[in-house]
Amino acid sequence: MSLRRATGICVVVFLFALSAISQDLSRNIAVAGKVRAEMQRQHIPGLSLLVIQDGKTVLAQGFGLANVELQVPVKPETVFQSGSVGKQFTATAIMMLVEDGKVGLDDPLTKYFHDAPQAWNDVTVRELLSHTAGFGDYPKNFDFRKDWSEDEELKLIESIALRFPPGTKWEYSNLGYVTLGVLIHRVTGEFYGDFLEQRIFQPLGMNSTRIISEADIVPNRAAGYRMVKGELKNQEWVAPLVNTTADGSLYFTTLDLAKWDAALYPEKLLKRSSLDLMWTPVKLKNGETNKGNYGFGWFIEQRKGHRCIHHDGSWQGFETAIDRYVDDHLTVVALDNLADSKPGEITQHVAELYLSPK
Repeated sequence: MSLRRATGICVVVFLFALSAISQDLSRNIAVAGKVRAEMQRQHIPGLSLLVIQDGKTVLAQGFGLANVELQVPVKPETVFQSGSVGKQFTATAIMMLVEDGKVGLDDPLTKYFHDAPQAWNDVTVRELLSHTAGFGDYPKNFDFRKDWSEDEELKLIESIALRFPPGTKWEYSNLGYVTLGVLIHRVTGEFYGDFLEQRIFQPLGMNSTRIISEADIVPNRAAGYRMVKGELKNQEWVAPLVNTTADGSLYFTTLDLAKWDAALYPEKLLKRSSLDLMWTPVKLKNGETNKGNYGFGWFIEQRKGHRCIHHDGSWQGFETAIDRYVDDHLTVVALDNLADSKPGEITQHVAELYLSPK
C-alpha cells in the first residue's frame, strides 16, 4: 500500500470518527434540552437520566437538585426510591423459585397460604404476577402511618373480597405484589428483600440497591417532594415496615439499573424461556390478551413500530420510568423526585432521538 493511499484511508477514518463524535454531541445536547424543558414544565426538582445503546452506556447524567434544602445536585450515583419499578425484581425472584422447582406458576395460593379464604384456591401465582387475580389496591382508609407487620398486612389482604373471578379481567394491584413478597418469605424462609440481595443485587454488583430504610445512613440519597397548592413540600412520612413491601420499596441508582439491564439480555439470572414469559402479555381465561398488556412485572407495547418492555413507579415523592426497546438494544431510564410528575414522557421523548423510524 502506498503512503498516499494509507494517508487517505487514515483521513477518511478520522473524518468518519469526527462526524460520529459530532453527531453524538449534537444528540446529547438535544437530549439535555428536552430533559430540562420537561423538568421546567413539570416543576421537577431533580432527575437522573440513563441511556444504554447496544450494551453501552451512552449517557448517564444528573439534572437539577437531589436535595433542594441543601442545594445538592443530582448525579448518576444519586439514590432514588423505585416505586413500582421494583415489581420487576419481585417477579424475577418468583421466576427464580419457579426454575428452582419451589413454586409453580399454576399453583393455587392456598398451597402457600393455608389459612387464606376459600376463594384463594381459585387464584394462581401466574394470575398474581399478571394482575389478573382479582386482588385490589390499598383500601382508601389504609393507615400508612401504622407499622403493619407482614402477618397483619396479609390478614388485611385476606379479608378483602376478590374484585372479580380470577383470570377474567385485568386490574393493577399493589396488594397482589405485597402477597408475592410474603410468598417468597414462606417458600424460602427469608425476607424477600434478603432474597433479592443474595440472588440479584450482590451477584450483579448493584451495590446501591436495597430495601428502603429512612433510618439508615444512605450515601447520595435524594429527597422526595410533592407540590401542594403550587408550593414544593417534602414527601409524606410512612411507617418503616410499610416501606419494605414487595410492591416497590427499593432504593436504586441509574448506574445500578444499567447493570440490571445488562443482565436481562443473556441468561444470567433466568432462562430465556422464563424471560419470554415475563415479557409476553398474559391471556385471560377467554383467550383474550389482558387489557393492561402486562406480563410478569412488565408492561409490553408497540411504540411507533418498536416493541417496548417498560414500567413506571410512583411512591413517596418519587417517580420512575424504565423503557427497554429490546429489539433495538436501547434502554432509557429516568428517575425523579417529584410526586405526580411524568418521567415516562421524558423517556419516550429521549428514545425517539435514538430510534430509527419504522
